[in-house]
Amino acid sequence: MTNSVLTDFTPNSPDLGWYVLNDNVMGGRSDGDFEQQEGELRFAGDTNTNGGGFSSIRTSSLQLDLSNHAGIQLRVRGDGRRYTWRLSTDASWRGRQISYWADFETTEGEWKTIDIPFDSFVPKFRGYQLDGPALDTAKITGMGLMIYDNQDGPFELLLDSVGAYSP
Repeated sequence: MTNSVLTDFTPNSPDLGWYVLNDNVMGGRSDGDFEQQEGELRFAGDTNTNGGGFSSIRTSSLQLDLSNHAGIQLRVRGDGRRYTWRLSTDASWRGRQISYWADFETTEGEWKTIDIPFDSFVPKFRGYQLDGPALDTAKITGMGLMIYDNQDGPFELLLDSVGAYSP
């Protein structure tokens, strides 16, 4: 298996321009933020399902061709909750940009390498699953990490690296 590291949060690693987007953009009450430290990114906060129930961090606009890869590879230490990795392309539905979501589970306090095959990403618009279009891995324009597991309470995920893997 061949891996390509997209970022590992070290000084020589690309800065992907992470920013926060929480459910307060639609009247929600969740709170989440991140801090980047040497060698890792910490995503933490508190979800509140009364009015949204999600917190996310996303990259600035990217131009990635991952068509020679089979999926995304994350190295994480979680809290036992379910998280979602998000990919964006130029794809749209009814003139609105869509994204592609794939969930992954964490184990509390344990570092894990998570492989998310590209064929497990589903197209969504504002959380609603669509029938298409299919993910075009040659035109990745953004990535993100989200918690949207229908649970209230604190969350914390440490992200050691983001990469793409090949079979």
